[in-house]
Amino acid sequence: MTADDVHRCVHRPLPEHAPASPVLLPAAPLAVSGAVADVSTVGDYFVLDIGRVEAGWRPFADLLTDPGLLEGRIADVAERLNTAETRVAASILFQGLAARLWSPPLGAAVAHDLLIDLDPDRVHWRAVTGGPLPLRAARLDGWRIRDPARGAEHLCRTVVTGLLEPLAAAFRRVVKIAPGLLWGNAASALAGTVHALARVRPGLGGAAVALGRELLEMGPLRGTGELAEPAPGHPFFVRRGCCLYYRLPGGGKCGDCALITAEARREQWTRAVRESRGP
Repeated sequence: MTADDVHRCVHRPLPEHAPASPVLLPAAPLAVSGAVADVSTVGDYFVLDIGRVEAGWRPFADLLTDPGLLEGRIADVAERLNTAETRVAASILFQGLAARLWSPPLGAAVAHDLLIDLDPDRVHWRAVTGGPLPLRAARLDGWRIRDPARGAEHLCRTVVTGLLEPLAAAFRRVVKIAPGLLWGNAASALAGTVHALARVRPGLGGAAVALGRELLEMGPLRGTGELAEPAPGHPFFVRRGCCLYYRLPGGGKCGDCALITAEARREQWTRAVRESRGP
């Protein structure tokens, strides 16, 4: 991928609905719903419901455009985590939302060579007291990725340009928080998605790691950290910044934290690999 490709990924939004492209073909609705249903079985962050949007659900776009709504969500997280530091609560919330926005589309791309359209006006959410934010859409458009080598470019336009950039801007309008911290969180969420796919679907591990590494070299994700693989099929992220989790009461340093020593990180990796293989 050239530097011009990366620039286009970050600065040109994905065309609305089915784009005319030699490497993207419109996918049948049953193919899209089937891929989404399959990927939803990977884990809670991958779940994306397709069905009637009832009362209590709100467009995801509301989180991007309504400062009061976003402030309320941050306040809820601060209360639940027992912290008076708004930026810490904002950091944790942003990373959780980033994980929700990465998981379904990255899973569909890796498992089915399918790009799904998470239009923030058509994807809805509802408030819950804990756990991943529920997401639902009445219907989803999707496209077949005919050239997997350009999958990262399409995902970057869909997730980074279309969702994470406006989400980061919305957070920075209501909380004084460094953009580098938010993009480190977005990168960590991406790496967590890759790790989950590799753990639950080992056959997809190689493709997930390769795609994750490509994305980490694009746009605002560049320079946020490295996706290491100390053992085949066991990717781990090493970030260059901190998410501030250690500032929570009873909090500690995350496994990908830049503040832990190399020796401690190697011990964590060794233990995680050993435990994943069972007795």
